[in-house]
Amino acid sequence: MNPEVEATPRVVKSEDEWRQQLTAEEYAVLRQAATERPWTGEYTDTKTTGAYECRACGTELFRSDTKFESHCGWPSFWSPLAGDKVILREDRAMGMVRVEVLCATCHSHLGHVFEGEGYGTPTDQRYCINSISLRLVPAGEE
Repeated sequence: MNPEVEATPRVVKSEDEWRQQLTAEEYAVLRQAATERPWTGEYTDTKTTGAYECRACGTELFRSDTKFESHCGWPSFWSPLAGDKVILREDRAMGMVRVEVLCATCHSHLGHVFEGEGYGTPTDQRYCINSISLRLVPAGEE
């Protein structure tokens, strides 16, 4: 993982400020690491070309050309825009070991990354990201 990056987010707000900025559902996922229900997110099946930003701080995280159909119920990407855009952190919640994905700029929860699942992507990784953690900016509007 990359703990040295975790120390200080570039966007820092109090929990009250986050609550004022985000809806209750966004706050639960982005700031409390909840997970949206599968197949309910607005970007699960979208094929729109563009960039996916962190809904909390606007940092560009993923591009549509790395999005693929994993049929898991959440948007899946095979790579973030750049390795320094996300933080990977061990997550031992729910009685298992997973790798949590956070926005490197504001440390908001995005989802989890999995490896070796046989999707045949260039990285053999699946960044399984909550739609509610993202905002899609269609190509041409970036």
